[in-house]
Amino acid sequence: MPADDAIASPTDADRPTPFDPAGPLAIAVADLHKSFSIPTNRVDSLKERIVHPFSGRDNRELRALDGVSFEVHRGEFFGIVGRNGSGKSTLLKLLASIYRADAGTIRMAGRLAPFIELGVGFNPELTARENVVLNGVMMGLTPQETRSRLDAIVEFAELTEFIDLKLKNYSSGMLVRLAFAVMMEADADILLIDEVLAVGDAAFQQKCADAFREMKAAGKTIVLVTHEMRTVEEYCHRAMLVADGRIRYIGDPEEVGRRYLQLNFEHEPEPAAEAEALEQSSDEVQLLDAWIEDAGGSRLDNLEHGSELRLRVDFEILQDAPGLDVGFVIANADGVGIFQFAVRISNASGGSELTAGERVRVGADIENLLVQGRYFVHSAVNRIQDKSIALHAHECIDFVVFGGEPQAHGNVRLPMQISAVVSDEAGR
Repeated sequence: MPADDAIASPTDADRPTPFDPAGPLAIAVADLHKSFSIPTNRVDSLKERIVHPFSGRDNRELRALDGVSFEVHRGEFFGIVGRNGSGKSTLLKLLASIYRADAGTIRMAGRLAPFIELGVGFNPELTARENVVLNGVMMGLTPQETRSRLDAIVEFAELTEFIDLKLKNYSSGMLVRLAFAVMMEADADILLIDEVLAVGDAAFQQKCADAFREMKAAGKTIVLVTHEMRTVEEYCHRAMLVADGRIRYIGDPEEVGRRYLQLNFEHEPEPAAEAEALEQSSDEVQLLDAWIEDAGGSRLDNLEHGSELRLRVDFEILQDAPGLDVGFVIANADGVGIFQFAVRISNASGGSELTAGERVRVGADIENLLVQGRYFVHSAVNRIQDKSIALHAHECIDFVVFGGEPQAHGNVRLPMQISAVVSDEAGR
């Protein structure tokens, strides 16, 4: 790919280079488009082809990327995140020249090493030693250079005793350790990496983490596709969130992680469940609607830990009544009530009775201290005369809480200050 003044090829004199957000570019992508033709009717056998000669000819277009543009600076550790099917892996394969773009431009400065899947290119009939040499040559090293690095690769992979064993006799864990070790020896300026950090046992994962920190400190330009938000926040200078083939956000990795979690919990309410909830009524009162909303009044089906939980419920009075008590219970996914609250409603004009036809909106603004998970709101309307139930609306609201620190036990994370004081028997 040609370089110009905007993307100057690195030289030996200026490598390694620490990341400079105002420095030269390593990757520039402009208005990238990629679509695939997907058969609407799959034909798997010769018999099906003969019996239905014209089936499977219809195709639909899958737009994987739709006008993607971004830049990566030299020495930057850049993360790409998104849900399955968002287009992030397609983007990585376009950067690696595995796919050809339908439209748009990709420009790179420097030697490229793509690692789309660990172990691709390994021959199971060859020994580990032979596969290391073969893969080293595929990465652009000479056979002599690869052999000179063989000991370091095998030592890193912790496979010294198995170097002359054929790969078909390797376990899956041994295979990925070898592949990762080979990748770490890539003499490249730009590395494209797809989901490779969680390899091996805990000790080897720590070794991989240390190696990535060394690469980051050495000024390597790294583009990493991953679902692991902790990895993004720990390693990346910047990150990009992709959804439905478009860029949703580029910037601070922590903000990208927050938006990614929110995107993962987005869901449309099931029509049957919603209809069942809204049809709950008695002779005296009917539930019209129930939802949670943000500060601007837009409805939500998920919210972040620490934000305000703005609950709204609409009722219609069907019979005159001296008043009603409306109570709520917020329960977790196991049906355990977390907390409850109630309010008494009376006539809008200040009279002693509620009148048939009046509508009531109950609103509650609650500090959201709930930990990550799914929650339900149950509501009950009680008669004030004898406290009996006039209406019970089971699971009238269903929502998900995301974000916040993971917690092994409990349902809420309460603000607190904790201390410990050590004294002798005399109290000193």
